[in-house]
Amino acid sequence: MRTLFSENILSLSPTPAPQSNPFELLFPSSLSTASSTASTQSSPRQDDWLTQHVQNQHRADADAVNQTSYVSSGHRTQNVRRKGNPKLLFMGSRRSGKSSVQKVVFQKLSPADTLFLESTSRIETANMHSFITFESAELPTSIVTAVTAPAPDFDHQAIFSNAGAVIWILDVQDEYLTSITSMIQTAVFLAETYPRINFEVFIHKTDGLSDEYKYETFREVRQRVQDELSDLGHGDRSVSYYQTSIFDHSIFEAMSKVVQKLLPQLPAMEALLNKLCSTCRIQKAYLFDTVSKIYLATDASPSFLRDYEVCSDYVDVIVDIKQIYGWHGQGNSSQEDGGGVGESMVSYDRSGDTYVYAREINNYLSLICVMGRGSSADKRVLIDYNAGILHDALLQIFKV
Repeated sequence: MRTLFSENILSLSPTPAPQSNPFELLFPSSLSTASSTASTQSSPRQDDWLTQHVQNQHRADADAVNQTSYVSSGHRTQNVRRKGNPKLLFMGSRRSGKSSVQKVVFQKLSPADTLFLESTSRIETANMHSFITFESAELPTSIVTAVTAPAPDFDHQAIFSNAGAVIWILDVQDEYLTSITSMIQTAVFLAETYPRINFEVFIHKTDGLSDEYKYETFREVRQRVQDELSDLGHGDRSVSYYQTSIFDHSIFEAMSKVVQKLLPQLPAMEALLNKLCSTCRIQKAYLFDTVSKIYLATDASPSFLRDYEVCSDYVDVIVDIKQIYGWHGQGNSSQEDGGGVGESMVSYDRSGDTYVYAREINNYLSLICVMGRGSSADKRVLIDYNAGILHDALLQIFKV
């Protein structure tokens, strides 16, 4: 039987030289590459001391470069170590949809009920306690103005010190040129003061617009922001753009990509999913946070919104079944020791060519896979076995 990993997945092959944990997340990634290159080029029996010296030297040099790069050029790494839970700050102009996004994603409010929300007059926070506890805060327009034109007594440290990402909500159905000006001022302030904070732009309320108008507006906003930042000397500032709407799955997909940048475990999870897909011939694999419908990782194959919509709806079905029938997986009893096998299901469309495979990692994390021809139910045993190994590896990655 061709398996995904060896039985000792969480340990390297035995060698005389001491080896590090393969799931130890060291950033930037060039550090691990340099260490592995040095260890493979030297003989473990004759040059152990030289190998260890080279590894320590590369580690010290990478740490020094990493510390000075943030101070000198404002360069930031996509995956960095942060203390605490992922914290998101929502900013934007008045009536742009900040409250709607926060409540639909983190408080599971129906999109239709967001029409009755009042304008935000103070900082509103929300927490979602799931596999990963997400923290979010919505800043009112008055504080957004204070960020771009700060008063002497305004405390930036209290607001931005623990933030992982700032999400700017841009309403494309309204006059957005003024909002772009404030957004650029905020991006420049963050680049100069808090370069580690990711800056994300949600081009919001795209539902009901024609595809041509949406793409033209998306291109115009991105080009205008990039030109303004370049003129201000921050052309290297990384800004991500997403087309979103609370009435479809685009808001959850965009939020998933924002949260993934704050997870230091992301490279390890992606490597596991890539191995699973190549071994079992799976088209697409997602690791879903079951409560929020945010996927924490996916494999390297191209992502399509339709695949995400199918998997997201499947997660809704799983949640509904658990609420109705009290379904508790065997892995619920002990997450720390990794014992127990989660539930798994396979369903297919009318043609019988597309399958959706679901496996419960624990109460809050689920593996959802889209499979086509060549990965049908007759290979269920192989898929279950490899998914079980991935299940144990994920529990070890997040084990504290």
